[in-house]
Amino acid sequence: MSETAATNHERRLAWLDALRGFAALCVVFDHGSTLLLLPVRTFLYQWLDLGQYGVFVFFLVSGYIVPASLERKGSVRGFWISRGFRLYPLFLIALVLSAVAYQTGHGTIANAGHDPAVAVTGWLFMLQNLVAGVNVPLVTWTLSYEMVFYLLLAGLFSWGVHKRSAWYATAFAVGAVALGGVLPMAALAHWSDGPNQTSELVLNGVADALILTGLALAVLSRSWQARAGASLAAVVALVLVTFNQSYPYPWSGCAILALMFTGTVIYRAEQYTPRRRLAVAAFAVAVFLVLTFAGDWHGAHYGHHWQVQWSTSVLLAGVTFGVALAVRRVRIPRWCAWLGVISYSVYLLHPLVFNAYRSIPVLHRKHTMPDQVLFFFGLLAVIIGLSALTYYLVERPMQRLGRRVATWAGYPTETASADDPSAGDGDLRSAPAASRSASSSTAVAGGSGGSP
Repeated sequence: MSETAATNHERRLAWLDALRGFAALCVVFDHGSTLLLLPVRTFLYQWLDLGQYGVFVFFLVSGYIVPASLERKGSVRGFWISRGFRLYPLFLIALVLSAVAYQTGHGTIANAGHDPAVAVTGWLFMLQNLVAGVNVPLVTWTLSYEMVFYLLLAGLFSWGVHKRSAWYATAFAVGAVALGGVLPMAALAHWSDGPNQTSELVLNGVADALILTGLALAVLSRSWQARAGASLAAVVALVLVTFNQSYPYPWSGCAILALMFTGTVIYRAEQYTPRRRLAVAAFAVAVFLVLTFAGDWHGAHYGHHWQVQWSTSVLLAGVTFGVALAVRRVRIPRWCAWLGVISYSVYLLHPLVFNAYRSIPVLHRKHTMPDQVLFFFGLLAVIIGLSALTYYLVERPMQRLGRRVATWAGYPTETASADDPSAGDGDLRSAPAASRSASSSTAVAGGSGGSP
């Protein structure tokens, strides 16, 4: 591809980077405003929970672009190699930094200290929110839902039914309404058992063993063994997200997966006719309305204020994604796209910075509002600087290594781009034109085409 074409292609994808960078900053404000700028938080949160809203935007972006990565690679093996090298290195760094902060009195590890074995087994497949109830750093609960989506996607792909995204989005949205009031929390393990949490350890071990077996078959085998393995891992993930969430709500699993598959439906609409795109837009609006109703109905006992926050978070996330999609061909400032590139680091590391600030009493004297603004933006500068450092020293080198490993394993991958909202650079930006065209054709042909 020519340099001009590559530049134009980058611009077309910059909106995704900018969107996830914006979402990351919303989450940063959500956590930082509990320490500083509390009057601003009090005013804004009368109507909107910025953290919840930012997370919903993340999930929509992930649903939009991650299936494209899997389909472009054309193999479950290549997909999991890519995911592993993108997600785990920084995740492990965040765990180590959290442990250091805890040992030095500058951070917390929630209840991980009660049973380290439970915590470690929960972190193995990033399903900590579903098997261990130990989210370290605290924002990693969302990674559990990302991982469930990946496992489901790989399972569906292995059977060639991954393009029926509208059916899956509908099923999960209806599930959020029909089952959200009766689904249990932590039905398979009881996190209140105390330090000797045998049930948790057994659950973690069984879940890890089944998922590991499934992934091993999916990656190392072919034909029916690979399908069986991918299906096993997907079913285990689906059971966990349905019956064993530790946070936040019983209907969250269904609602979040509905959002992600709706993002996939919107992605597939890129290849549709204008008339059919309108149908997709109407379908997406319907899903957002159903999810709004589900939360408002099942969460009524939280009060009217909570219902307002839930409604605005879901609906504004949809509006934000729709507006960004509509103006995606507008030139995006480089710094906005760059924030998206480092957003995974920003997302994982910002709680550590705020915990460190919280642990230093001398910084907590009563500040005037101008001083609070200076402190907040000073901490934000530290977060962005640290995130840039980890991106260039950890994330990007590991992504390159992942591409080399994938090539060595027989599944060549394209060079980096805006792949997903949780993991830095992806695989779209500099892909050969022929490869992108083939991918687009594949997305339209075969199966049901994901029609709404």
